[in-house]
Amino acid sequence: MSAPPGRLTLITGPSGVGKGTLVQRLLAHHPQIWLSISATTRSSRAGEVEGEHYFFLSREAFEQQVAEEGFLEWAEFAGNLYGTPRQPVEAQLAAGRPVLLEIELEGARQVRRSFAAGFQIFVEPPSFAELERRIRGRGTDSEEAIGRRLERARVELAAAPEFDAVLVNGDLDAALAELERLMGLAS
Repeated sequence: MSAPPGRLTLITGPSGVGKGTLVQRLLAHHPQIWLSISATTRSSRAGEVEGEHYFFLSREAFEQQVAEEGFLEWAEFAGNLYGTPRQPVEAQLAAGRPVLLEIELEGARQVRRSFAAGFQIFVEPPSFAELERRIRGRGTDSEEAIGRRLERARVELAAAPEFDAVLVNGDLDAALAELERLMGLAS
């Protein structure tokens, strides 16, 4: 099964599986793809640009959009709200442009309910041991944080059968080629 161009494709998977790297490579090869920009209630950080990195909203404005079903998905993390605004996604799709969302598992489940026409891809590692190696190899997390990430990864990996396609990211070039095929971009 593959997603035709001009369609919403969602990519998710556990932390450390290489989603971000795959997405960066995909966008470099296919600049016609529009990567969805999230909205947040957190303050902008140095170098972040409104409408490029995030849409920065007040809590009141964010909650108003929630009430008006203006998000494909949303959640609260560390006291801030984050979500995928529906209107820009629908505008890009209406223009015939392929849209890509890179989000977490719970967000993917919400999108499945709010935008059933989307094509959902779950990225998984070649093995759990390899995922652990990648997470540890980052060198950015404490042992406690690594344990939490691995525990969460087990839960997320169990959800893979919920998705339209499962992509194993063992070899980056092969995974990118498979992602392109699934998105209907393979030449």
